[in-house]
Amino acid sequence: MRQLSLFSIFLLAGWLSAADSKPNVVVILADDLGYGDVQCLNPERGKIATPAMDSLASEGMIFTDAHSASSVCTPTRYALLTGRYNWRTHLQKSVLYGFGEPLIDPDRLTVAGFLKQHGYNTAAIGKWHLGLDLPKTDDTPFRGNNPQNVDWDGVIENGPVDRGFDYYFGISASLDMPPYIYIENDRFVGKGTATKAFNRRGPAEPDFEAVDVLPMIGKKTAEYIAAQDASTPFFTYVALNSPHTPILPSEEWQGRSDIGIYGDFVMQTDAIIGDIVQAIDDAGFRENTLVIVTSDNGCSKAAGIPAMQKQGHFPSAHLRGSKADLWDGGHRVPFIVRWPQAVKPGSRSDQLVCQTDVMATCADILDVEIPGGAGEDSVSFQPALSGLPVHSSRAGVIHHSIGGYFAYRQGKWKLLLSKASGGWTSPTEKQMPSGSPPAQLYDMEADPGETNNLYTSNPEVADALLQQLTSDVERGRSTDGPPAQNDVDSIRIWKGQAPAN
Repeated sequence: MRQLSLFSIFLLAGWLSAADSKPNVVVILADDLGYGDVQCLNPERGKIATPAMDSLASEGMIFTDAHSASSVCTPTRYALLTGRYNWRTHLQKSVLYGFGEPLIDPDRLTVAGFLKQHGYNTAAIGKWHLGLDLPKTDDTPFRGNNPQNVDWDGVIENGPVDRGFDYYFGISASLDMPPYIYIENDRFVGKGTATKAFNRRGPAEPDFEAVDVLPMIGKKTAEYIAAQDASTPFFTYVALNSPHTPILPSEEWQGRSDIGIYGDFVMQTDAIIGDIVQAIDDAGFRENTLVIVTSDNGCSKAAGIPAMQKQGHFPSAHLRGSKADLWDGGHRVPFIVRWPQAVKPGSRSDQLVCQTDVMATCADILDVEIPGGAGEDSVSFQPALSGLPVHSSRAGVIHHSIGGYFAYRQGKWKLLLSKASGGWTSPTEKQMPSGSPPAQLYDMEADPGETNNLYTSNPEVADALLQQLTSDVERGRSTDGPPAQNDVDSIRIWKGQAPAN
């Protein structure tokens, strides 16, 4: 029997005590924040000051091999909130837009709904981007980004407050997607009687300005936390709009970094995260609040990556690729956890985890089971918080790009069912010369930059990973349990030309 260190025993005792008192849970999801944009994760090749996240890491744990379920916005959000991969739905590639219909089915349990069943107050604040049934003045379907038949006085259906959240304040999608108007619970805050363009032109509330959204999210989150009572645990999902486009730091943040406007916006994002953490501490919730800070995918090319690299800042750190890609720069993300009652300050975990794992981790902390038909791709990383190995019933983690390309990671091996990035980074699939290997295989321990393709020299490894990926897709789940149903009849695993047998 393995011997536990005194510190592990101390942490275990702290975790048990925390579980008894139902810890608060605050998940802060940045938008397009690269792994290398956080200074403590990229000390040698990062040039942006992020004191709030660095401080949080020093008080808790850094996960160095944590991944979003997708390399773009909507799919990641679905997976984080449901514990289920997005491609099990009809959304096989790309993202939704501001007038998109709901992606989460009414009977699909979310982390919020699960925690609500166990006595939590729940709130979502910020960017939703999972579709809403916005009210119409007639039966004409919404078309494009500037429909004329929005009922600004109507009730919004199948949004956050219908998916497990008691309270919601935020925007329907990314800040470059109309409508440009706040939503509170199931109502618009005002009317979209103006027309504005923050990259895309569409209806807007006359006083709505993109530059105000990030501070507003921070303010509303701090107010919500301050209003909570210690007698009732709370779950707060904070989806920031930054540093996604439009890259608009507030005036007081402009010029604060040495690498331009994107660096300024990352610094402001970091400060808002710091404000939220301070609100937790000021309200007396510090010791028994599990705080997770992460990002929905890697840094966007809109940030001007080549120019930043010339100045010594590498937003993907040592990784290849960026947002939208199948390479790790697209989906290996910052993942910082603070929970003073149960996590050793300044600790680190190199274990492979995915954002789908939030649901199972919450269940593990509460010592309850996830109901059947929920969290099919979720595994608890709670043991890692105490420095112990995660014993997973999931064989590996599935990655997914904006183009719908699949990859499979198991241990040190990563199989990509694409010839190239599978996303926006060159070379893309169309840019690869004829005769290129149909897939990629990398040893992520020896080659984290994914430069030495071992696909043709290790066919047995590639075949084993492909079989496991295929099983995880077709069974409707990647964890132990009875087979589940995907929402679509068939899922195309090979988006490119599959190799001949």
